[in-house]
Amino acid sequence: MDTSAPIRTELFPEIEPFAAGRLAVDGLHMLYFEESGNRDGVPVVVLHGGPGAGGSPSHRRFFDPAFYRIIVFDQRGAGRSTPHGELRHNTTQHLVGDLEALRSQLRIERWLLFGGSWGSTLALAYAQAHPQHCLGLVLRGIFLCRRSEIDWFLYGMRNIFPEDWRSFAGHVPEQERQDLLAAYWRRLDDPDPAEQIAAARAWSTYEGACSTLLPSADTVAYFSGDRVALGLARIEAHYFRHGGFLADNQLLANVQRLRALPGVIVQGRYDMVCPIATADELYRAWPEAQYIVVPNAGHSAWEPGIRAALVSATERFKTVLAR
Repeated sequence: MDTSAPIRTELFPEIEPFAAGRLAVDGLHMLYFEESGNRDGVPVVVLHGGPGAGGSPSHRRFFDPAFYRIIVFDQRGAGRSTPHGELRHNTTQHLVGDLEALRSQLRIERWLLFGGSWGSTLALAYAQAHPQHCLGLVLRGIFLCRRSEIDWFLYGMRNIFPEDWRSFAGHVPEQERQDLLAAYWRRLDDPDPAEQIAAARAWSTYEGACSTLLPSADTVAYFSGDRVALGLARIEAHYFRHGGFLADNQLLANVQRLRALPGVIVQGRYDMVCPIATADELYRAWPEAQYIVVPNAGHSAWEPGIRAALVSATERFKTVLAR
């Protein structure tokens, strides 16, 4: 991709979908999806984080609506998909299959994948399973769902955010804190909705507070909202308990399947949720990708430097995809 010419870095204006619908992927799950931008444009699918965080209208704004056919959807149990927070039949393999079902439903031959955090995990898993249906990947805040990365989330972030970790760990009795994942899971899966939502708020608020380089009350408020918190915390804990339903180093071991695909990796230098060491490992395994380290950013896609790098990446991809 040409990186010499000046290129847009600001989000595009707000737009509304030209179509929206629901896709029944089995007898239980119904996925929300929407399309905006150019009906005849190059398809790009947004893979949200979490897992369980859900899509956002703001996700449409990373793409030139005159060029791209922008597809935003909510993964199983997340956002506007139903049942909300549902864990049955909810694995990485199910989500990869859902992407194929959505691609077939929309009659798309190949699409660009755009995913951050857990969305980068899912993008890599899908691209390695179905490279023939991919135009390329734009990834942010790399997460490979390995045990070491999950342990960092649960315990390591206290080295940088000790106050927020104390609130997170303090939600459970001291004798349970040696296994925070198990302690939280008992509460997130409790039959009492009040117990579930209290644990979900504590989990999700912790993640939101650690997601930005500088404190962001808006980010914390978004993460602590009941619906976002419950979907995020329940599904995230479910996936963490099962190692993302992946072998521990699966996504790095299979990176050779991406060799023919163009890729961009955008990583905040001070990302504390998904530390830069993981992005660095991915880039060393996949040196064909373009690797952009944003020097003054944390984890969130809405950090100014991350946001600018992602828009720049989708703009540069236009020269590749228009060929």
